Amino acid sequence: MSGKYAFTTALKEVRFLFCQTGEHSAATRSFLMRAYPTMKKSNPNTPIMLREAAGTLPRVYARYALGKEKSQSLEGLSDKQIEDAVTTLVKEEAV
Repeated sequence: MSGKYAFTTALKEVRFLFCQTGEHSAATRSFLMRAYPTMKKSNPNTPIMLREAAGTLPRVYARYALGKEKSQSLEGLSDKQIEDAVTTLVKEEAV
């Protein structure tokens, strides 16, 4: 699993936005409880920010070098689909 979360060198920051109690963010919370320790251990120098706010729809942002940023909605995705979306974002090079 650690190879799955080895971030590209162009990645400068990952942010997760979600609701701390809402049902629409349940899969995101579950994913983060499971995957955050591995992501952080594999990438100790890359900030991984978790932003919780009531009513916020789940979303992940990846900020790359030169201020480029990509985001992906996590709403309605399963734990596995969230894992696939995050893996794609953290391995991409900024376009």
